[in-house]
Amino acid sequence: MKDNIRTQVLKEASQLINGDRARHYGEPSENFGCTATMWQAYLGYPISASDVCHMMALLKIARLRNGSHRDSSVDCAGYMALGAEVS
Repeated sequence: MKDNIRTQVLKEASQLINGDRARHYGEPSENFGCTATMWQAYLGYPISASDVCHMMALLKIARLRNGSHRDSSVDCAGYMALGAEVS
Protein backbone atom coordinates (compact mmCIF):
# COMPACT_ATOMS: atom_id res chain seq x y z
CA MET A 1 0.00 0.00 0.00
CA LYS A 2 1.34 3.43 -0.95
CA ASP A 3 1.75 6.04 1.80
CA ASN A 4 -0.52 9.06 1.68
CA ILE A 5 1.04 12.52 1.29
CA ARG A 6 1.03 13.37 5.01
CA THR A 7 2.92 10.17 5.81
CA GLN A 8 5.38 10.80 2.98
CA VAL A 9 6.08 14.34 4.25
CA LEU A 10 6.61 13.13 7.83
CA LYS A 11 8.85 10.25 6.70
CA GLU A 12 10.93 12.62 4.57
CA ALA A 13 11.26 15.09 7.45
CA SER A 14 12.32 12.24 9.74
CA GLN A 15 14.96 11.07 7.29
CA LEU A 16 16.37 14.60 7.03
CA ILE A 17 16.52 15.42 10.74
CA ASN A 18 17.85 11.99 11.68
CA GLY A 19 20.20 11.58 8.71
CA ASP A 20 22.34 14.04 6.78
CA ARG A 21 21.30 17.14 8.70
CA ALA A 22 21.93 15.48 12.04
CA ARG A 23 25.42 14.51 10.86
CA HIS A 24 26.16 17.96 9.39
CA TYR A 25 24.73 20.19 12.12
CA GLY A 26 25.16 18.10 15.27
CA GLU A 27 22.86 17.86 18.26
CA PRO A 28 19.72 19.99 17.87
CA SER A 29 19.95 21.43 21.39
CA GLU A 30 23.51 22.60 20.74
CA ASN A 31 22.87 23.90 17.21
CA PHE A 32 19.64 25.72 17.99
CA GLY A 33 21.06 26.87 21.32
CA CYS A 34 23.92 28.56 19.45
CA THR A 35 21.46 30.24 17.10
CA ALA A 36 19.37 31.35 20.10
CA THR A 37 22.43 32.96 21.69
CA MET A 38 23.17 34.89 18.50
CA TRP A 39 19.55 35.97 18.08
CA GLN A 40 19.46 37.07 21.75
CA ALA A 41 22.48 39.30 21.18
CA TYR A 42 20.85 40.84 18.12
CA LEU A 43 17.35 41.26 19.57
CA GLY A 44 18.32 42.13 23.13
CA TYR A 45 15.98 39.69 24.86
CA PRO A 46 15.99 35.96 25.67
CA ILE A 47 15.38 33.38 22.92
CA SER A 48 15.31 29.64 23.58
CA ALA A 49 16.39 26.82 21.31
CA SER A 50 12.74 25.84 20.89
CA ASP A 51 11.90 29.46 19.95
CA VAL A 52 14.45 29.16 17.14
CA CYS A 53 12.75 25.98 15.86
CA HIS A 54 9.32 27.58 16.01
CA MET A 55 10.46 30.73 14.23
CA MET A 56 12.16 28.68 11.52
CA ALA A 57 8.89 26.78 11.08
CA LEU A 58 7.09 30.14 10.76
CA LEU A 59 9.58 31.14 8.05
CA LYS A 60 8.62 28.01 6.12
CA ILE A 61 4.92 28.74 6.66
CA ALA A 62 5.42 32.29 5.36
CA ARG A 63 7.01 30.87 2.22
CA LEU A 64 4.01 28.57 1.75
CA ARG A 65 1.79 31.65 1.43
CA ASN A 66 3.25 32.08 -2.05
CA GLY A 67 2.22 28.59 -3.11
CA SER A 68 2.67 25.00 -2.15
CA HIS A 69 6.28 23.86 -1.94
CA ARG A 70 6.79 20.35 -0.64
CA ASP A 71 10.26 21.10 0.70
CA SER A 72 8.89 23.92 2.88
CA SER A 73 6.25 21.57 4.30
CA VAL A 74 8.89 18.92 4.97
CA ASP A 75 11.24 21.42 6.60
CA CYS A 76 8.41 22.85 8.71
CA ALA A 77 7.52 19.38 10.01
CA GLY A 78 11.17 18.78 10.81
CA TYR A 79 11.56 22.07 12.70
CA MET A 80 8.44 21.34 14.75
CA ALA A 81 9.71 17.87 15.65
CA LEU A 82 13.08 19.30 16.66
CA GLY A 83 11.33 22.02 18.66
CA ALA A 84 9.47 19.35 20.63
CA GLU A 85 12.80 17.63 21.32
CA VAL A 86 14.67 20.69 22.57
CA SER A 87 11.76 22.04 24.68
